[in-house]
Amino acid sequence: MAEQDPVTVLHEEESWSLLASVALGRLVATKSGKPEIFPVNFVAKRPTVLFRTAPGTKLLTAALNREVAFEADDHGLSEGWSVIVRGYARVLSTDEEIAKAERAQLLSWIPNIKPYYVVIDVSEITGRRFRFGSEPVN
Repeated sequence: MAEQDPVTVLHEEESWSLLASVALGRLVATKSGKPEIFPVNFVAKRPTVLFRTAPGTKLLTAALNREVAFEADDHGLSEGWSVIVRGYARVLSTDEEIAKAERAQLLSWIPNIKPYYVVIDVSEITGRRFRFGSEPVN
């Protein structure tokens, strides 16, 4: 990366590492042909992203629209990053899958019951790092 480059495309390994370093992201899916975004706390472990949910729109949207996107990011004073994954969501249903998901210790951030685990089987991951600064003068 040249010193002037404000955007760096990240390698797959670094993208997974950054994704695994945060706990809040956004699920992107469609509902009735319109895009929907749901904030979720999650656990990322290559090649999947796992989150919990309660009955409702998020569960229905993930179940009906298998093809989804997911984004997480973070930033400091001088730089930030964003990682986007695309893949296929599925509600975990077998005892074995649910037992494995429970070992991830994915706890709900809010005091409600979220009995369903949804996993995104990631087919593509992209990441970018951004260096903040003023707009260049021509």
